Amino acid sequence: MTMFNQPRRTRQFRSRSVALIAATFLSVAIVAPAAPALAQAARLLPTDTSGQPMPTLAPVIKKASPAVVNIATRGTVTERAQRNPLLDDPFFRRFFDQPGQQTPRQREFQSAGSGVVVDAQKGLILTNAHVVEHATEITVTTQDGHDYKGEVKGADPGSDIAVIQVKNAKLTELPIGDSSKTEVGDFVVAIGNPFGLQHTVTFGIVSALGRSGINRDGGYEDFIQTDASINPGNSGGALINLRGELVGINSAILSGSGGNIGIGFAIPANMAKTVMEQLVKYGEVKRGMLGVQVVTLTPDYAENLGLKDTQGALVSQVVDGSAADKAGLKAGDVITSINGQSVKSGSDLRNRIGLLRLGETVDIGFLREGKARKATATVQARSDSGEPGSGGAAEINRGFEGADLNDAPGAAGVTVTSVEPGSNAAQIGLRANDVIVKANTAKVGSLKDLKAALKDQTSILLTIRRGASTVVIPLR
Repeated sequence: MTMFNQPRRTRQFRSRSVALIAATFLSVAIVAPAAPALAQAARLLPTDTSGQPMPTLAPVIKKASPAVVNIATRGTVTERAQRNPLLDDPFFRRFFDQPGQQTPRQREFQSAGSGVVVDAQKGLILTNAHVVEHATEITVTTQDGHDYKGEVKGADPGSDIAVIQVKNAKLTELPIGDSSKTEVGDFVVAIGNPFGLQHTVTFGIVSALGRSGINRDGGYEDFIQTDASINPGNSGGALINLRGELVGINSAILSGSGGNIGIGFAIPANMAKTVMEQLVKYGEVKRGMLGVQVVTLTPDYAENLGLKDTQGALVSQVVDGSAADKAGLKAGDVITSINGQSVKSGSDLRNRIGLLRLGETVDIGFLREGKARKATATVQARSDSGEPGSGGAAEINRGFEGADLNDAPGAAGVTVTSVEPGSNAAQIGLRANDVIVKANTAKVGSLKDLKAALKDQTSILLTIRRGASTVVIPLR
């Protein structure tokens, strides 16, 4: 079964034909004058016996590699034994001394990943949040073999970005590029420490942009997909362009075995930089909310609304008193841009708003009855239940991914307002207008109740009110 993995420990290697790569470089350098980075790299190198320049990325790698570091962590995690579903039945609970209780176990761990120095003077290093998760001891090792004690300046699991700081260290930094200018087909290089192999370099192209739905726990996702080999230990390493600029932080792979199969994902440098600025200043990311519930504008929705463009986020609900409400947005509007940048989908909108600072003014472009309009809103603090929409649903449980959930009126349950075809929510059998009233034996009156009822549960049965019928659905 194919699964998403954050690259850590499983071993699998992939090799490429040197001759094929060399031939590819040479053809690009000769046939495509529009690739000056490759051509320049070739001109700077010694020639072979025939007098022809030898294509290579060595100058770029030599410049960028010292900024990529190895991160070794130690820590302790608390594990719980798998919950027995019989404990949810009151009849069977009486046969146990401590009904519903589980004995936690402490387990020590060691892990390794990569990081990128982005500010040598301040000793700031970008990496993944999952690399430093639960770490009580962090050792940063530079390319020249020096070890430094690292301290987590801040970590944001939602974007999987963390900032480590080392003091009194001699470091080399990597310039941060503008990842918004990255295009499918661009050549990229991944540098990291897979399987503990220091400063391993792999080469490929950008395979796709704007990937989401990669992490099982949801989060803020706008991944760069690449076929440059990313393996366990590459997490937190650098994805650079041929100018030697950081365009992404390597984060995850798609694999059935845990090793690379040519589908890797990196967090765009622009997102990483925005998160880093808040982590350095506040120690956390203070996310805001607009106060709208949205679904991705599909071709069917666009046709129903008489729209030619099928990109955007369709507003299905506006929260009373929210920033969107004060800005004049209404249900049925289609948000097409934020601060002049086009909005592609509901998740794209969520990412944009979630990375804005509290109190920041945002310009919103939207369509109402086919006519283009503009509004200005001030980003507000998130409520306890979070921004309504599929993102919050996935954070409650991955099985809800693709569904929009909202509190039913009068604490009558949780309403499923929409379900995306083919999504996890659709596959388990959820439908629009379903009302979740119970999770196992716990009654559900709100999203908060639902989240609490599903905590630490491994076997879940949802009781659904569907019109005049009651349906029980197993949540996987």
